[in-house]
Amino acid sequence: MNQSLHKISRLVVLACSLSLISAYFTPLWQILMWAPQYPEGLQMKIWINNLSGDVKIISALNHYIGMRTIEVSMFPEFNYLIYIVGAIIAIGLTAVLINKRWSLMLFLATLVITGFGALLDFYLWGYDYGHNLNPEAPIRVPGMSYQPPLLGTKQLLNFTAFSGPDIGGWIFISASWLIFGALVFEMFFKKKLK
Repeated sequence: MNQSLHKISRLVVLACSLSLISAYFTPLWQILMWAPQYPEGLQMKIWINNLSGDVKIISALNHYIGMRTIEVSMFPEFNYLIYIVGAIIAIGLTAVLINKRWSLMLFLATLVITGFGALLDFYLWGYDYGHNLNPEAPIRVPGMSYQPPLLGTKQLLNFTAFSGPDIGGWIFISASWLIFGALVFEMFFKKKLK
């Protein structure tokens, strides 16, 4: 636990920490939708503090089945996500300075817990958004809910919806795997190099 990190591991942690800065400039998540009337598809990109893409069109379509208008204000996470990502980057850079195996483990744990927390938060939002429908909606299908998929593809009436990581999300996932690889290297392979 108190062993110093190999130079390779420190460089991996440094590179991964700095790569997370991309979260401020790239979309983290995406929701894509296709239907016969939209063969080119509709998209909604979720950034660290904003939404982009065909949000107005998707909201207008969702209105017919009783879903609320999608607005930035419905995501309180946008108010503090920039600070959470900043804290994760700071933990990674601190791990480079501390230069101990436990700091590498702390950085990995932070990435994993934050990732699962983000997925849980998105699932809870999707559940609420897809189940709490306006009973006065023009189109009502008894027993039908419209929760967007957490990950992967789902059929919602005549729409096929896909939800998954976008560029920033893939960078977070890649960084997590690289940090995990550095930890495995530290625990099982570093001694063989000596």
